[in-house]
Amino acid sequence: MRALESGTVLDGFSVDACLHSGGMAHIYRVHYANGHANPGFELAMKVPRMAPGDGAETIVSFEVECQILQALHGVHVPRFVAAGDLQRIPYLVMEYLDGPTLDHWINAKDRPAMQEIARLGAALARAVHALHQQNVVHLDLKPANVLFRADGTAVLLDFGLSCHAHYPDLLAEQLRKAVGSPTWIAPEQVVGIRGDPRSDLFAIGVMLYELCTGKLPFGSPQTPGGLRQRLWMDPTPLRRINPEVPAWMQEVVLRCLEPVAEHRYASAALLAFDLAHPEQVHLSERARKRKGTGFGTHFKRWLHAAGRQYQPSPPPAQQAEEVPIVMVAVPHKDATDATLYSLRQAVSRSLGTRPGARLACVTVISPSLTSASADALSETSIHRRYLSDLRQWAQPLDYTGHQTSYHVLESGNVAQALLDYARGNGVSVIVMGAATHGLKTQRFVATVPIKVAMEAPCTVILVKQSLPFALLGEPP
Repeated sequence: MRALESGTVLDGFSVDACLHSGGMAHIYRVHYANGHANPGFELAMKVPRMAPGDGAETIVSFEVECQILQALHGVHVPRFVAAGDLQRIPYLVMEYLDGPTLDHWINAKDRPAMQEIARLGAALARAVHALHQQNVVHLDLKPANVLFRADGTAVLLDFGLSCHAHYPDLLAEQLRKAVGSPTWIAPEQVVGIRGDPRSDLFAIGVMLYELCTGKLPFGSPQTPGGLRQRLWMDPTPLRRINPEVPAWMQEVVLRCLEPVAEHRYASAALLAFDLAHPEQVHLSERARKRKGTGFGTHFKRWLHAAGRQYQPSPPPAQQAEEVPIVMVAVPHKDATDATLYSLRQAVSRSLGTRPGARLACVTVISPSLTSASADALSETSIHRRYLSDLRQWAQPLDYTGHQTSYHVLESGNVAQALLDYARGNGVSVIVMGAATHGLKTQRFVATVPIKVAMEAPCTVILVKQSLPFALLGEPP
């Protein structure tokens, strides 16, 4: 289809200018014609290219994006407005977003600092997690498809190659071949497996690798043989290319790039957590690697890949729920031994039913505790003290199959601090004491547990301390 000229009116939308002309589609700025007001945000129109020589995937991708974009919601995707008739003139009208894509940082003259890379990666992982919670896997994540709002929120673009767990997978049915961008495609996609959310984590790993080193981990292969190599090969360790890359970042990136999906992060929320809390990253042999994997290991992987049977993965939302981040709010004062014991029992039960879940132990202290310190060293000592208390509280727990981290927050508003932490870190379950401030007080005042339970974006488990029920009805 030829490009639309400025001033063209199409189904009530007036074309302003062409923003982008790519291999798959033209993107235009548009506005409502005939004086109709815009819906509170600027508009963009995407029109697929359908030249005589184009393959079937162009029109199939348009159908996929039209179907999926209408089902998505939230700040991490453009808002859907309208779609054109495929039999007449196909187009998508959506929210126009103005901001830099990840290409801005990858192509920058100076490589971004590690702190900035971690911030970008965490924002991207949160956006991907929000997508997976809606049962969609993107499957074409690359720098040009990740845009950042002014507040740092990542927005995902171009869902033409995506897969929705509850909709027919048109690309898999009609094309029956590996679909994706060669530079960022995951190993399982190479053999035609779609729908695994960990494929998106592989693509994030490729982008983080390039941000850290300025190089691509697997190059840009164009042949099936070149693509298949990533089923058994892993890239050169980041710290060998750039010694300034910290060990924790190498651990995170190489885990994303594992050839076998089961060895990567189990969810994007867990990846975002590690990028947001680098001091809590568990370092394995990946972090210490300085040399590439030897021929013998690659040969064994090649043999294993040749006989591997890929199984369909559960829906993305289900897979993310199976490995949640469990947060326990541990009071640092006015807590009885019974309360602390009951909290530990509740956490143990929660972890026992969720293999692979991550535990975040959190306590909130008043800023007055640190502001009264004479110097920064004393402030650090205070934090270390409360971190030590958290570790001591958690020591009896069974950590098998779980990663645990410890966090001391400073805030004069305990409930808000816990809520902000839960929202910012993709927490799925909050465990906290229900009687921290006394049962009688809770009858008249909205205490911290009640406020958290009312406003939390996730499941909240309120735990009563182990006391004889007969005492609850006795007069003071």
